[in-house]
Amino acid sequence: MDRRDFIKIAGASVPFALAPSTSHAIWGTVAQYRQAVPEIFQNVPRPPAYTPALVIGSGFGGAITALRLAQAGIQTTVLERGFRWPISARRQTFSTDMFPDGRGYWYRTSFKQLTGLTSFMDSFGGVFDCVDYDNISVWRGACVGGGSVVFTGVMIQPERRYFDAIFNGLVNYDELDRVYYPRVRQMLRLSPMPNDVYQSAPFGHSRIWDTHTRKAGYTPVGNDSIFNWDVVRGELKGGYRPSATLGESNLGNSDGAKFDLTQNYLKLAEQTGKATVYPAHEVKNVYFDGTRYSVDVIKRSPDGKQLDRYSVTCDKLFLAAGSIGTSEILVRARALNHIPNLNEHVGEGWGTNGDVSAVRTFGALKGLTQGSPSASRITDASGMPTTLENWYVPSLSVNLGMNASLGMVFDQKNRASFRYDGSRDRVNLLWPKNGNDDAIAAVRSVNNRIAAASGTIPGAWPFAPDCSASWTAHPLGGAVLGRATDAWGRVIGPKHLYVMDGAMIPGTTGAVNPSLTISALAERNIEAILKQDF
Repeated sequence: MDRRDFIKIAGASVPFALAPSTSHAIWGTVAQYRQAVPEIFQNVPRPPAYTPALVIGSGFGGAITALRLAQAGIQTTVLERGFRWPISARRQTFSTDMFPDGRGYWYRTSFKQLTGLTSFMDSFGGVFDCVDYDNISVWRGACVGGGSVVFTGVMIQPERRYFDAIFNGLVNYDELDRVYYPRVRQMLRLSPMPNDVYQSAPFGHSRIWDTHTRKAGYTPVGNDSIFNWDVVRGELKGGYRPSATLGESNLGNSDGAKFDLTQNYLKLAEQTGKATVYPAHEVKNVYFDGTRYSVDVIKRSPDGKQLDRYSVTCDKLFLAAGSIGTSEILVRARALNHIPNLNEHVGEGWGTNGDVSAVRTFGALKGLTQGSPSASRITDASGMPTTLENWYVPSLSVNLGMNASLGMVFDQKNRASFRYDGSRDRVNLLWPKNGNDDAIAAVRSVNNRIAAASGTIPGAWPFAPDCSASWTAHPLGGAVLGRATDAWGRVIGPKHLYVMDGAMIPGTTGAVNPSLTISALAERNIEAILKQDF
């Protein structure tokens, strides 16, 4: 890129960077959203009053559970609070990341980006839910497909030594390595970024990142990814509306560049005729009478209006609402005695997976935009085991010479608990104020080393610090295997209640992204449950 090109892009970005809001992203009327994405306004029928199996949530754990139950011939209802979003090669169904509107966020009117800038939008049922607790903001998906729609696509198997330290023999690493990790990789078509994509203009920032880490003495290795590289190539050739090549990911890829769960597990589950996903259904309470579970559900429209409220029942209930959703359901049910005999470990053992964002500035410029798929990662085990992934700058599509990393630290110490607040009928997450200090120190050490070797500057003054851990995109724990559940996710106490998502993992997956391990455990657990409990 020459100086003139850089000045043009930088100049175009300055108003965005300095503006107090992005008011032009506020559409203001539901009619505009209905015109843009009429599919999410389609009437969703009421689920059957009773089905033998019911799954709450349609992310990795829920989608896998639904498919395997359906393949076993078991009629299954899947409840999802978010909406079913379509994909299109040319149409923009999701919000952009850089100028988000209501399609982006789950009933919020503002969101502080990792760049330090605040975006403003309509309150609407968008795909990205950010829950603010004291001391931590937790990010999660809110749509059919859950986190698979809004994550950055990286799916990495943890090292054996870290896995065994996490599970202490409760889960057999060799079995997951031999059977369940490969099964998930095959289903999701995981693969590293091909060289032709890596060498393309939108991934110049990825090549710079790799060069900088090599100068610091690290060896970057390729990340397995859920991105469909043929769609990414289609963007590069002009056959698709740019999305992954334009820094879109956190708020969805309209062209289906991510091979998310709506294109595989959930699609296959519904094709059996035995499983049905019901969007727009938010679970409020769960009850158990000793025989059947009753699930209290609110049906909502995308603009937040309550359309209906009713209960559905099942014999076997599978919780897959994510670490936050599943923990909230169980903690509330225990506090109100809606589900008797839940033990003292429910709501415990929650962690952030050691998530830390890191940034450096004044790097070399290659390419006008930043593609969102992550090409590579490095590891540093000199202190607390730390991974840095080759990232783009979320919410900033243009390339301004900022080099971003996602850090994940193997932190086995800092944990939090969930507690029910009866005065507000709310489940709170009690994350300590300094709970991420150890992770920040570990990531900062690696980031500073890279900055010193590459001649870049830690941080993005005056907008963003060098490292931030005020958030997590990888919430884990709250119903941990071997504590709140047995080794296969059966909740201890009540019968026929199962945890199938990140809530079963004790706060960390060993300095890598959790989605592959959540998926492998779900495959393992549902296989055992089908053999032994049906």
